[in-house]
Amino acid sequence: MQHQDKQHISTKFDEIAEKYDSQRKKLIPCFDDFYGIAASLVQADHPAPRILDLGAGTGLLSSYVLHQLPGAHITLIDLSEGMLDVAKLRFGEDSAHLTFVAGDYSHFESTETFDCIISALSIHHLEEPAKEALFHHIFGLLKPGGVFVNADQVQGSSPFLDQLYRSDWTTKIEATDLTADALQAAYERTKLDKMAPLEQQLGWLREAGFADVDCIYKYYNFVVMHARKPAL
Repeated sequence: MQHQDKQHISTKFDEIAEKYDSQRKKLIPCFDDFYGIAASLVQADHPAPRILDLGAGTGLLSSYVLHQLPGAHITLIDLSEGMLDVAKLRFGEDSAHLTFVAGDYSHFESTETFDCIISALSIHHLEEPAKEALFHHIFGLLKPGGVFVNADQVQGSSPFLDQLYRSDWTTKIEATDLTADALQAAYERTKLDKMAPLEQQLGWLREAGFADVDCIYKYYNFVVMHARKPAL
């Protein structure tokens, strides 16, 4: 992703950070399953796993994970400082085990590996070569046996299906009480999307070395992908 693109995305999401959570349920028709299933896939063999949340935004997915793993140590990284400010307010006094990093997760480095890496509605902003490279990078950041969970949007495998996905989403969000301005802002943000087909992304995960690669959940173009780094 070029610097100008990253800056544009950061600015766009800073602008809507305050309203982001309140709109999520209206903009994601399958909201409860989407986040609930993603969080349920974050499993650990000890009570204080190290988790990395890529494109963490306001910390929504991390909040679901913390609900089931209250002892987790989570690093939340996002380009938007505005989003992370909202995340800090969300967790408040419960943020003792949380680290907030404003930056580009494509180049994030750590001296320690993670038990799990998660992401929600972020990776689809990357160009295809950057997505593929990121999956290899994630593989290296995970400990053996570690899991990657990606809740994201994908491109339809044909023009017909892609249009079907788009029209279903448009119909459902326009049936909510979102204002005309909120709808227009949502449509504007879709111009930042660079989605790739599901099967292509599952293939990239396998090529990166992951095992147990699967799409655990799918609702039109909203999907939850799972991949595990083989244990030693």
